[in-house]
Amino acid sequence: MVRRKEEVCSEVKPSPFDGKGEICVRSLLNGPGELYEKGRVFAHTTVYPGAGLGYHVHDNESETYYILSGTGRFNDNGNLVTVTAGDVTFTGAGEGHSIEALGEEPVEMIALILYKE
Repeated sequence: MVRRKEEVCSEVKPSPFDGKGEICVRSLLNGPGELYEKGRVFAHTTVYPGAGLGYHVHDNESETYYILSGTGRFNDNGNLVTVTAGDVTFTGAGEGHSIEALGEEPVEMIALILYKE
């Protein structure tokens, strides 16, 4: 299968989890079916300058971010860390996180959510 960029679902929406501003989510694989029921998200996400995904906890799943560009403030269970291109974050089941864009550039990242079991 090849999914051309024109076929990738792209949605600009308010930042989830009481975050601020807007984000854009491009679903690279469509839901659990294309992830063999092992996860629910594989997406290219843009967090616009001044925006951020609000803090949230993952139950029975993990979320990984691979930062493509930009600079962000990542909240790793209450520990604030600056992340930039090439950094990888991991939030395991029962843990929480958030991310916000810092500066004038958006944070571009790949997000992957996998089920624990």
